[in-house]
Amino acid sequence: MRARSADQQRPASTHPLSPMEIVEKAMPDDERVWVPQAPNVWFRPLMFNTLNGGWCNLLRVRKSGVLSRHLHPAPVHGFVLKGQWRYLEHDWVATEGSYVFEPPGETHTLVVDEDCEEMITFFNISGCMYYVDEHGRCTGFEDVFAKLDMCRKHYTEVGLGSDYVDQFIR
Repeated sequence: MRARSADQQRPASTHPLSPMEIVEKAMPDDERVWVPQAPNVWFRPLMFNTLNGGWCNLLRVRKSGVLSRHLHPAPVHGFVLKGQWRYLEHDWVATEGSYVFEPPGETHTLVVDEDCEEMITFFNISGCMYYVDEHGRCTGFEDVFAKLDMCRKHYTEVGLGSDYVDQFIR
């Protein structure tokens, strides 16, 4: 399913100034929808909130992988759909069905161990991601616009077109 385009009629229950809803099959049939982020790590965009600077996506790691040490200046919510993962900085493991809350300023390194074939987690990210070194110094960042740029580049390269990502922008 796709969200209705702006020229389609809104339901009477929707305020005329609100953005259109998104109803999307979260687990895509087309492998090209997954955007590479790091070795063995991909994300699948679900919604980009360019007004508040956040996004919702699925994060997928296959075989084993690491999402570099980072922190968020705002809260993050996660829900594990498949597999399991952990943070190097903590002693817990998020397993299938787990809800994870990351408070603002929490520094962590997401790891999927080799015994997990595939991990998929839904994340709702507010603000951005600051990548940091072992001393907490910023080495880079990703915000909603950097994520959009990554998607446009990838979707162009795989033949979906740079505007494919537009359906997820609110």
